[in-house]
Amino acid sequence: MRAQDEAAVAAAHEAMWADDFEFALGWDPARPFSAYAESLRQWQRGLDLPEDRVPATFLLAVVGGAVVGRTSVRHELNDWLAREGGHIGYGVLPDHRRRGYASEILRQSLVVARSVGVDRVLVTCADDNVGSAAVIEGCGGVRDAEQPLAGDTPMRRYWVD
Repeated sequence: MRAQDEAAVAAAHEAMWADDFEFALGWDPARPFSAYAESLRQWQRGLDLPEDRVPATFLLAVVGGAVVGRTSVRHELNDWLAREGGHIGYGVLPDHRRRGYASEILRQSLVVARSVGVDRVLVTCADDNVGSAAVIEGCGGVRDAEQPLAGDTPMRRYWVD
């Protein structure tokens, strides 16, 4: 992530917040964006992690110069991620949905996961998120029988080998 991405990330963060989705993980707009970008680089290496975080690679999905989404590829799982969040958290901005970007973001995220040593990848979505379930299944996800709750929301868990 670069300093010139600040405006696009801020706009994406606001757009996704309407869906209760944290686009820019751990971002504090009161802090300089360059410091946030450096934190992401440190977290990728497992350095200076907040207590509830694991090492992760955060990437923007950019098409034609426009940010269309993002992914966070977790290099390992903590208890919450093993139950609800999974190895990969991705999102596509509302104006860019239904164009195949989610599938490509997930495909590329799986490549990143493999590159950091994750062989069996857990990907989750809300049970009623039919679009995300179709994307995960289309990328080889096999549904796990376990269906935990995220608050009051039943979750689907998928494994990609």
